[in-house]
Amino acid sequence: MKLFEWPNEREKVEAFFRRAAAPSKDVSESVDKIIKTVRQNGDSALLKLTEKFDGVDLSKVGLEVGRDELEAAWKATDPKLQSALRLAVKRIEAFHKRQRLSGWVMDDPQMGRMELRVRAMERVGVYAPGGRAAYPSTVLMNVIPAKVAGVEEIILVTPPGKDGSLNPVILAAAFLSKADRVFQVGGAQAIAALAYGTETIPRVDKIVGPGNIFVATAKQRLFGQVDIDSIAGPTEVLILADKTARLDWIAADMLAQAEHDPDASSGAVLIGGSTELAKELESEILKQAKNLVRRKIAEDSIKGNGYIICAENENQAAEIANLKAPEHIEIITKNARTLSAKIRHAGAIFIGGHTPEPVGDYIAGPNHTLPTSGTARFFSPLSVWSFYKTCHTIEATEKGLARHSEAIQTLAYAEGLTGHAESVRIRGRRS
Repeated sequence: MKLFEWPNEREKVEAFFRRAAAPSKDVSESVDKIIKTVRQNGDSALLKLTEKFDGVDLSKVGLEVGRDELEAAWKATDPKLQSALRLAVKRIEAFHKRQRLSGWVMDDPQMGRMELRVRAMERVGVYAPGGRAAYPSTVLMNVIPAKVAGVEEIILVTPPGKDGSLNPVILAAAFLSKADRVFQVGGAQAIAALAYGTETIPRVDKIVGPGNIFVATAKQRLFGQVDIDSIAGPTEVLILADKTARLDWIAADMLAQAEHDPDASSGAVLIGGSTELAKELESEILKQAKNLVRRKIAEDSIKGNGYIICAENENQAAEIANLKAPEHIEIITKNARTLSAKIRHAGAIFIGGHTPEPVGDYIAGPNHTLPTSGTARFFSPLSVWSFYKTCHTIEATEKGLARHSEAIQTLAYAEGLTGHAESVRIRGRRS
């Protein structure tokens, strides 16, 4: 793990935070070829690429998963897991229903009538990883806000396993969250299919959901052809803790993030801490890691991307947090809520010692699809708002146009757009 002292090693911390994993030239070129092939050849390209990358021949069973298969997966789900999924759906829906927006009308006697119209997108694509990162909670977090927004059709894509089967819990979550159609295709080819449409998979307006580097690169390449949520990087957590926090809790929370992926980032800022305390925490992390099922992944993550920063006070801790702009931030301090007000840049803030990050992953209700890699400085969590478009209407009266005609023409002439001025002036002429 990396150990830093703030502010003495500020430059080292800043350099560590600036690290960014960009797709390699090989990945970029491969993704570009896949996109081109899918755009040109549609379903046949998807079948060939699925056989090439996943080792699965779908030519006989087809790309679409039937509703009966989704329902069968749900019925076969362990009752305890069914209950947990239902609870998650209930809480996610309750939180996101509060985000619904409606437009408004402005009747202006000086001009006329202006309106802001809010419309849900017609069709949205959701990517659900199906391999090592198969998370039914992510299906719920991406499908439910779109449903609440009023999206007409939600298309879910998920890759088949090497044995040709689909993750049954992903299918169960798709059934419970009421995804409209499900297709067994993954990777960059799935993103291309959603962006351009094929004979079987309809073209969508927006693609959301996490994936590997090929999926992320494809989303980046196709942004503009289709809207996307964001370019998801490795997951990350930053924990601000003072001397009231238990080291075993901090260690457990860092490992909870680390077990996602070897590239995941886990960090802690020890307020008023010392190098000795940091070493105690590191020792506790290594001890707890031995008990994890995904021990190798967690240890690789901690070794490569784990860090502890010793800060003198809460103001320094907040400064570090805002510099990092993390996806998740936990605040385990005596006055956690007060300190949270100083955090300007974060995907989600978890306040107090009894709010570990997994509470937000599964049950709390707020969305867990969050900005990563420092993009919390300008991106927001996935929400109902992510699936809205707005449109403005302007309906000027004859008197309203006449009242503002001179000002419009003056501005148009200032920009050298005489045609703009004439289109307004001509309406003041008597025919």
